[in-house]
Amino acid sequence: MRLLIPAALVVSALMAGCSPPQEAKAPEAPAAAALPPGRPAVYAAAAEGPEPFVRALYAVYVAGGPGTDTPAPGQDPIYSRMLNATIGADFRVANGEVPTLNYDLICACQDQGPFTLDSLTVGQTGVNAATAAVVFTNAGETTTQTFNLVREGVNWKVDDVIGADGKSVRAETLKVIEAAGG
Repeated sequence: MRLLIPAALVVSALMAGCSPPQEAKAPEAPAAAALPPGRPAVYAAAAEGPEPFVRALYAVYVAGGPGTDTPAPGQDPIYSRMLNATIGADFRVANGEVPTLNYDLICACQDQGPFTLDSLTVGQTGVNAATAAVVFTNAGETTTQTFNLVREGVNWKVDDVIGADGKSVRAETLKVIEAAGG
């Protein structure tokens, strides 16, 4: 019996000596905050939550706008699958003419000027759904719009944009697509 206790202590000491040391990890900063405004910051914020996602979207405009850093119509990762499908179909049924969506949905504009995000209110309406009421000023003109957001996988995406007039971008494009037989 006396031999078992020292043997157990030796085995215990050997096991502790073979374990890798535990390294202390510094707390990680939110990914979007670490990145300058732009698509990478928007993509990182999309996994953080609906409010960081929308704030990152508008940080791009406050910093001067997306420029030419935008994907082809219907292929933008910031939009849901459904919204991308309607945007892509809208461009296809336009058949080289001006599509229904001939403006930037985020700034509700074709041309951007000095830009400020004036207010943002986000409310989660379900586990994978949220709304974001946004007020911003672009080139001296104040605009209000609401985003319907959905979570697809781990990322939040814009599923619809409702303008100050109450019109849904998705519903308006679906009307055009259906009228064209698409």
